Amino acid sequence: MTVDLRLNAIVDPERAGGRDLAELARLCARGGATLIQLRDKHSDTGAMVNKARAIKKVLTPLGVAFVVNDRVDVALAAGADGVHVGPDDLAVADARRLLGPGAIIGLSIKSVAEAEAAPVELIDYVGSGGVYVTLSKEQKKPPIGPAGLAHIIEVLKRRKAKMPVCGIAGVDATNAAEVISAGADGVAVISALSLAPDPAAAARTLRGIVDAALAKRGA
Repeated sequence: MTVDLRLNAIVDPERAGGRDLAELARLCARGGATLIQLRDKHSDTGAMVNKARAIKKVLTPLGVAFVVNDRVDVALAAGADGVHVGPDDLAVADARRLLGPGAIIGLSIKSVAEAEAAPVELIDYVGSGGVYVTLSKEQKKPPIGPAGLAHIIEVLKRRKAKMPVCGIAGVDATNAAEVISAGADGVAVISALSLAPDPAAAARTLRGIVDAALAKRGA
């Protein structure tokens, strides 16, 4: 499946600024987000399913794809479009077997070694980073920066030429263009959207920056 990664908005109850997650997802999508991801590390399963169903309901009329971080069971129960997994989550092969060939499966990749080993034939996109310093999650390693991101993208594109890649961690309006210049197809953003006074306006600004940077690169 082809995934539009230009603006991947990640909604997380811990970084939502008190907003309802479904409403936050709707605002981001209205502003130009092309993919919404629910990331919730602490809610129980029933609560997560309810949140995911509410998000899916508001996104369906807008035609914006929706994935759930880590939890294949929640994605299945809520009718999400797919999942995003990391190296310590359910294996990609298992996620693909459970979700089927039509689901979106994204994978987090943080190093060239992981890019070389990734099952690229089973995934639809990659989220790579952390590119910059972020407060949205604990970073165990220093940021890779645009240069590190460029190396990872080079490996992935060599292995699968049309693999969409977005840069994640600390991305905002001041540095999104650098991420695209490094070869990324889009950016994944949490705080710069969720904690903005007007998430829709923030999404509109970021989407404009990404689109302009892609056009400049000739992508």
